Amino acid sequence: MTARILVVDDEPDLEVLIVQKFRRQIRDGAVIFLFASDGVDALSVIDGNSDIDMVLCDINMPRMDGLSLLEKLQQAEGQQLSTVIVSAYGDMANIRTAMNRGAFDFITKPIDFADLETTIAKTLKHREVLHEAHRRQALAERAHASLSRYFSPNLAERLAGDADGSALAGQWREVASLFTDITSFTTLVETIDPATLGALLNDYLASMTNVVFAHEGTVAKIVGDALHVLFGAPGEQQDHAARAVACALELDALSQSFRDSWRDKGVAVGTTRIGVHAGPALVGNFGGGRFFDYTAYGDTINIAARLESANKQLGTRICVSASAAARVDGFRGRPVGDLMLRGRAEALRAFEPLSSKQYDDPSTASYLEAFGRLEAGDANALTAFAAQIGKCPDDQLASFHLKRLLNGAKGTRISLD
Repeated sequence: MTARILVVDDEPDLEVLIVQKFRRQIRDGAVIFLFASDGVDALSVIDGNSDIDMVLCDINMPRMDGLSLLEKLQQAEGQQLSTVIVSAYGDMANIRTAMNRGAFDFITKPIDFADLETTIAKTLKHREVLHEAHRRQALAERAHASLSRYFSPNLAERLAGDADGSALAGQWREVASLFTDITSFTTLVETIDPATLGALLNDYLASMTNVVFAHEGTVAKIVGDALHVLFGAPGEQQDHAARAVACALELDALSQSFRDSWRDKGVAVGTTRIGVHAGPALVGNFGGGRFFDYTAYGDTINIAARLESANKQLGTRICVSASAAARVDGFRGRPVGDLMLRGRAEALRAFEPLSSKQYDDPSTASYLEAFGRLEAGDANALTAFAAQIGKCPDDQLASFHLKRLLNGAKGTRISLD
């Protein structure tokens, strides 16, 4: 590769000397020298030659001296030239100023051409290192931009900076797992035209994933309308459960707004159900050598999925395990009961998380009183839940408990299908 060097000096004999001293390198095509008599000429030459690698510049010149030229080059947008200053021996003040203005190195007059050859080689080597660093940075930025189109931002960042994939290898982590699903979405798919369905689904998923990313969650999987989201992976998040619960509440509010907007367009979208659980899980890329499939396995993931499904019978929209709730400082919510989930021998206490406004509503206090009676085996629990329904006819969870009690159930243990 041929190096292009611009020599800026007002001494007419210097051009002849340089061509003579470097005649072999010039003949072999290793280097091409360009010449300018001062800073003004140099800027003109640089404007016409974008592939200059290095500038060898005297300090004392007419019209524009070397220090002024350095300042111009430093101010020029996109200029990455490596400059070597030529100065009289002992002119340390100017040499220091030159280095502060971006000069890479300096040589002194009278020029020692052996030293000049060594300095040129060192400067060009430095130039190559800079080019390679910029190239790698540009590649990384392009990779990150491309990956961000398909993966969560935190996953894209890990992928772009993880050449051997070790950062995403399978490992046990403490995570919070969140699942969402739209009620009766399969029916909706069968009743609306493809164009409308495509617009609806893209609108929904874009809005939901934006909320997830705002809480720094990782979208592990999208299947149709359903999302699986992880907190605490791939990067550690000490507050992963709090992020998951806060995200669930915001997703719930968004989904209700989404339903309203599409109802106004004549499309009835079902309720979004959300389940959240926290605990250990095996997390990593399990796509083999050919595919990328960043996901999680384990009981924690299964429970979160079953809590999402449990909402359908409970009448709730969000169901959070006690394990997740216990990890959230100041958690606000209503106890749902002790759920017997499919595939589990032990009951799991679940909660319906509430916003601060919902929790402070008087209806929450009356529900908690009714649930307390249920938990204590108080026969008046039935009356308390009936009173709650009288005050809040839309309280689906209270209605669920009232129906259980009317059918002879007792206590807080709930068997689900």
